[in-house]
Amino acid sequence: MIALLVAGALSMLYSLLLTPLFIRGFKRLRWGQFIREDGPQSHFAKRGTPTMGGLIFISGAVLAYFVAKLVAGETPSASAMLVLLMTVGLGLVGFVDDFLKTRKQQSLGLGGWAKILGQVIVAVVFGLLALQFANENGITPASTSVSLFRDLPVDFMALGAVAGIILLLLWISVIVTAASNSVNVTDGLDGLAGGASVLALGAYALIGFWQASQSCVASPGEPGCYVVRDPLDLAVVAVALLGGVVGFLWWNTSPAHIYMGDTGSLGLGGALAALAILSRTELLLLVIGGLFVIESGSVILQRLYFKVTKGKRIFLMSPIHHHFELKGWEEVTVVVRFWIIAGVLVLSGVGLLYAEWVLQW
Repeated sequence: MIALLVAGALSMLYSLLLTPLFIRGFKRLRWGQFIREDGPQSHFAKRGTPTMGGLIFISGAVLAYFVAKLVAGETPSASAMLVLLMTVGLGLVGFVDDFLKTRKQQSLGLGGWAKILGQVIVAVVFGLLALQFANENGITPASTSVSLFRDLPVDFMALGAVAGIILLLLWISVIVTAASNSVNVTDGLDGLAGGASVLALGAYALIGFWQASQSCVASPGEPGCYVVRDPLDLAVVAVALLGGVVGFLWWNTSPAHIYMGDTGSLGLGGALAALAILSRTELLLLVIGGLFVIESGSVILQRLYFKVTKGKRIFLMSPIHHHFELKGWEEVTVVVRFWIIAGVLVLSGVGLLYAEWVLQW
């Protein structure tokens, strides 16, 4: 419990108090946001606003986690280290993308396939490591099964060791690229992706705490218990990230003084994917991160419909938050209403997890 409190408080203070210093530094480096020409006209005023703010809350979360473990007198767990690896790894992919955008002063940084390649490399390294580091009970950070509220009877290893590992790594890569790109797509309005990420991270903090209290190791044979390695430490790292994003949101809400950039959005998407995989709630992420699913889904639908109908559109502009902007909604109105949608979906996901546990009895 001490580690939870220290991680959240320190990470939040780090982002809240140090972001102005980072903003000055980024301005000197000319790390300014580039605005796409076909975007809403109101966004052109944002051109040049410092970006790559993900560096702030990612570094703050990493520092806060290790300090919290030191204060609590605990050893960092394999599961939490893997979440941080995923966050930093995808944050680095996003940083390269952001840096190229600011250097070229155009909306295209890394090519689409180059970005996906970077995401897949990080996901594969994560997947291979997550199958190692079994604890004294033989539980590894990740399992070889597909999961919803816990592992389902769908084990990739039933197809054989080689085929099973290949399919598992492919499955993890799909989750990671989908989650990180979905958060990236959502990051188009001041505070939108940050606020939605806070809600989703809060869900995983609750899930980790709940799984720790209902662990099969602590209560063997009890109905509804969870087989998860280091669930409480997953909660600690989720709170560290949550605190960092909350502090960052003080400066990122409208009118934003800094943007998280792909550095932050890819890092946060990777963190959510890692938390889902290691807490054995992979498919539940579709509900907990439902707003991100809606945002990325709107882009996919728009492109498919455009190709099939040879030029017609479903939305005035995708992602869907721009559609409502062009319909006349104020940016703040869109953000707050989308936060409400995200909150409802997060509560639904946590509620479903609890309902499944009740049914186990």
